[in-house]
Amino acid sequence: MARPEKKRPTDGELEILSVLWERGPSTVREVFRMLNEARETGYTTVLKLMQIMTEKGLVTRDTAVRPQVYRAVRTRRQMQKQLLGDLLDKAFAGSPGSLVMQALSTRKASPQELQQIRELLDHLEGDVQ
Repeated sequence: MARPEKKRPTDGELEILSVLWERGPSTVREVFRMLNEARETGYTTVLKLMQIMTEKGLVTRDTAVRPQVYRAVRTRRQMQKQLLGDLLDKAFAGSPGSLVMQALSTRKASPQELQQIRELLDHLEGDVQ
């Protein structure tokens, strides 16, 4: 059964969400300054994207204060789960095993990441048995 369609962020919107997740609630100017540290971005571009994100339900804004403060609607983890579910369904026919094997064959995992994966697998196998 297909999951209900949720608004997915574009790459630019994900950059803005990353700032909001890192900083917490922020004004457009604060987000603009953070994004500009990585690469040159126009203030009006950031403003327009954040307005679109509000319409899409990705962020909320507090209009009772000036300047307006924006907040991410979902946590980083919630958004990752949504995006991963979409990718899993569309590119891997719903197979978590295929996704994990492809991910591990594409990029080298650190020893710590491999240990976390082993612990998760042990935990999951314990749930099955």
